[in-house]
Amino acid sequence: MSIQDLTTSAEVDSYLAQQNALDLLRFITCGSVDDGKSTLIGRMLYEAQLVFEDQVATLLKDSKKLGTQGGDIDFALLVDGLAAEREQGITIDVAYRFFGTDHRKFIVADTPGHEQYTRNMVTGASTADVAVILVDASQGVLTQTRRHSFLASLLGISHVVLAVNKMDLVNYDPAVFAQIESDYLAFAEALNFASITTIPLSALQGDNVIERSRRTDWYSGPTLLGYLETVEVAASNVDADFRLPVQWVNRPNADFRGFAGTVAAGSIAPGEAVQVLPSGQEAVVETIVLFDQSLPQALPKQSVTLTLDRQIDVSRGDVIVAKGSPCEVSDQFDTSLVWMDQDAGYVGRGYNLMLGGRIISATLTEIKYKVNVNTLEQLPSRSLALNDIGRVTLSLDEPIPFAAYADCRDLGSFILIDRYSKATVGAGMINFGLRRAQNLYPTQTTIDTASRAKLMGHEGKVIWLTGLSGSGKSTVADALESRLHAMGIHSYLLDGDNIRGGLNKDLGFTEADRVENIRRTAEVAKLMADAGLVVITAFISPFRSERDMARDLFKPGEFAEVFLDVSLDVAESRDPKGLYKKARRGELPHFTGIDSPYEAPESADLRLDTSELSVEECVDRLLDLL
Repeated sequence: MSIQDLTTSAEVDSYLAQQNALDLLRFITCGSVDDGKSTLIGRMLYEAQLVFEDQVATLLKDSKKLGTQGGDIDFALLVDGLAAEREQGITIDVAYRFFGTDHRKFIVADTPGHEQYTRNMVTGASTADVAVILVDASQGVLTQTRRHSFLASLLGISHVVLAVNKMDLVNYDPAVFAQIESDYLAFAEALNFASITTIPLSALQGDNVIERSRRTDWYSGPTLLGYLETVEVAASNVDADFRLPVQWVNRPNADFRGFAGTVAAGSIAPGEAVQVLPSGQEAVVETIVLFDQSLPQALPKQSVTLTLDRQIDVSRGDVIVAKGSPCEVSDQFDTSLVWMDQDAGYVGRGYNLMLGGRIISATLTEIKYKVNVNTLEQLPSRSLALNDIGRVTLSLDEPIPFAAYADCRDLGSFILIDRYSKATVGAGMINFGLRRAQNLYPTQTTIDTASRAKLMGHEGKVIWLTGLSGSGKSTVADALESRLHAMGIHSYLLDGDNIRGGLNKDLGFTEADRVENIRRTAEVAKLMADAGLVVITAFISPFRSERDMARDLFKPGEFAEVFLDVSLDVAESRDPKGLYKKARRGELPHFTGIDSPYEAPESADLRLDTSELSVEECVDRLLDLL
């Protein structure tokens, strides 16, 4: 029965009750460009009579104007809603559609095929139970087929339909179908799929979408809709340990204080004891509130508010768990990461990590490898480019509660956010927490920082000089150290060229190496400042995020960023080492200001224009800053 057949209110009520009792299947369609994903969904909706009459009329009109089928119905237009999609005949954004049959309800995510929209595919797949991966029968298994298959496996999708579409273009040849199936199964053998079902289709002609096709009498498997109506997916994790990430502290008045969020796993009832992580505080659930009603129990995927029997400190980002079954807490993780930004990710660079309701500073500390999606080969790398998929270690500023993604998606999935643009740069899954931090026990020495400062007669500080090559960093730094020495102040100058001759002699000048160069230097400067020295660094340090990373190592007042601000023309006219001339000739690749960017400080502690100020005037201003 379709909703168009209903004529009375009783029939409508009966239909809605029947639909409400059905379970829900979330699935995605994915694959390479122009494999027919949108056409397939449109055909399925149309043939199942799930499209209203006015939509059909609009579809017929749009097909004549915008369609790609010579005036015939273009089913893709039912799904491709963006103007750019209709004009180009491709899917760009993730299009979600809800529909139902007499056997099951569905939410389908039509995801884009172009490689540059891989991040959109990850979004659609993150909540899916089944992946329908389309292959053009005339093209076979392509790179994007492999990429989407690998991502589906990585994101925990257990069941896959290999939909060999456009069989009409190969005259429904069973040999072509068999070869594609064989090629795909050989590739997917290394992936973590519980089942792979291969179906020959023609979305355009309707073969094996809803009804079995007589043109594929050699095929005895299910139709696509028949498969989707009957495939068994994992049951709700209601029997798992209770997990509720807190999204909001609900305090409408002085008499009510509740903790709102969506249940990630397990169940809880009033009277049961809970624990709040990471603090470890305990309480008992008093009530479970859903809008204006009280519930006897909170179940997975329900958005509820819990009130507790006593006042304890709970904040957004904390996790409420059942007492006696806490989840893990760590500040270092082994993760699988999909990079989603045009700007590459580098070892040593810092980002904001968002997991549940918590946002915390995180550093990409190691890229173990990135994956070649064609061969699944693990390739060494120190950076991740757009659409790269890598195994990455992350370190956080403080421990957070989590679960492995395989055990609980909600507590094991996260995004990385650029600290400046606020753009999402990566999406990741936690594989496990690392215990290395738990095995470190910093030695408590008798002589501390204050004792060293007292002996020196002054506190340790770091003066971080940054600017283009030729801006005067080394000259000003040397003059400053000479003045400090004459004043009896213990200091040390860390110069970029000198550091690269020893500690960092293994690093080049790629963006990844520049990031690591500054990370190491900042750690050395921190140790020297702790010893009581005034440390002066003279580094181009071109990237804002690394200078901020250096600042974050120190307490307020211990670190000062000084920007030696001159134009590129002035810096190049000085060119004391002849580096700009070499860079202009192409002999020095990745040279800052020529073919590698310099990100000027937005709020330096001191700005010195060395094209107007003398060296002595610069030193005077630095001493005033100290």
